[in-house]
Amino acid sequence: MRTPCCTTDPRDLVANRRASLLLWKLPLAVFVAGFFVSSITRTVIWATSLVVAGTACLINAHRCRRVHCYFTGPFFLIGAAASVADGLGVLPLGTRGWIWIGLAVILGSCILTVLSERLWGRYADGSAGYRSRALKIEGKDSSSSRMSCD
Repeated sequence: MRTPCCTTDPRDLVANRRASLLLWKLPLAVFVAGFFVSSITRTVIWATSLVVAGTACLINAHRCRRVHCYFTGPFFLIGAAASVADGLGVLPLGTRGWIWIGLAVILGSCILTVLSERLWGRYADGSAGYRSRALKIEGKDSSSSRMSCD
């Protein structure tokens, strides 16, 4: 059973199953499918999926201050720019450029997500969730209560 300190902000799109599916999981699936298509198609697929995910992250960072979104949003947009630049031949990454971009996006986003939230918490105010922030606003210290996130 979840305790109050583990609840999420209702504005958090990552925690919303439908939004998460449409804004991150579907673009990720499309991104992975891009490994198996022609270079020009990959350019379009990767740029589009990364712009969708990056924009969604920036919107989510603004909506609920989700920590990893501050990092992954710009990171995905840089990945989209790198995909377009490599696809157009502007960025000389060689014959394995697509592999480098793909691995950088996948591994980098995982590392940024996990590391940022381990260091600074789920939300930018350092809380684990919405209830924890609400208690702080009301003048109650959630850390002094006997709440556990187990």
